[in-house]
Amino acid sequence: MKTTAHVTLVGAGPGDPDLITLKGLKAIQSADVILYDALVNEELLEQAKKSCTKIYVGKRAEALSTSQDQINKLLVDYALTHGHVVRLKGGDPFVFGRGGEELDFVRQYGISTSSIPGISSSTGLTGLQQIPLTYRGISESFWVITGSTSSGELSSDLQKAVQTNATVVVLMGYAKLSQIVSLYKENGKEDLPIAVIQNGSLPNERIALGTVASILEEVEKKRLSMPAIIVLGEVVKKHQHFNLLKDEIKSFSI
Repeated sequence: MKTTAHVTLVGAGPGDPDLITLKGLKAIQSADVILYDALVNEELLEQAKKSCTKIYVGKRAEALSTSQDQINKLLVDYALTHGHVVRLKGGDPFVFGRGGEELDFVRQYGISTSSIPGISSSTGLTGLQQIPLTYRGISESFWVITGSTSSGELSSDLQKAVQTNATVVVLMGYAKLSQIVSLYKENGKEDLPIAVIQNGSLPNERIALGTVASILEEVEKKRLSMPAIIVLGEVVKKHQHFNLLKDEIKSFSI
C-alpha cells in the first residue's frame, strides 16, 4: 500500500507531559515516525504505537546534536518512505522553535503539512507560577524576546522593551542574564521585579525572585541553571511569595 506523505508539527508544551493538547496526543498516537527534541518529555513517546520509529534530534542550550539541515532532510525522507511524520517540539513550535522554517522546507517537496500548537513556556510557566503577564492598571502588554540572536548577541529588541512598562519574558536568555541585568540598570530599573524559572512545570522546578538589583545573587543562592526563562515586570510582584522575599530582605538589613 502506498504511503501518504504528511508532516505534523506538534507542540509538546513546556515539560509536564500532561500539558500537551489532546489533539497533539492523538497525532503522536497516529505517527509512523516521531522526530523529537531535547526539551520534549519522553513520557509522551510511550503514547506512540509500537511500530513507530522514534528519532532524537535534540537541541539544548544553543548546542545542536543534529543540525537543522539534517533535521529538515530527515523530515522529508521519512515522510516519503514511512508516511505520517510527527515533528515533536518543546513549548510551541512557532515561538522560537524554528517550526516555520521546517514547514517551509518540507512543502518544497510537495508534502502536505499541518500544525498543532503547544503551550509556550512564555505563557505556560508564568501561568503555573501564577504570575499574570497582563494585569489591569499594571501591564497592558507583554513581549516575548529571545535572549540571544543567531549571531550570539543580545537581542536589540530588549533595548526597546526596557523603555516600556510591558512585561518582558526572555526565552533562551539565561546565559545572558548578567547582560540583561546591566541593560535594565543602565535604564534606571534596579527596583523592577524579576523572576527566573528553571525546569518549569517539572518536579525539579525552581524559581528565583527578586529585583534587577538582587536577582544575580538570588540565582546564585538558589543554584539555578539552564534551561530557564526570565520574567521582568511589575506583575512579578503578584507571585504569592514575592512579598515574603521583601520581608526577608528588610529583616536582614535591620
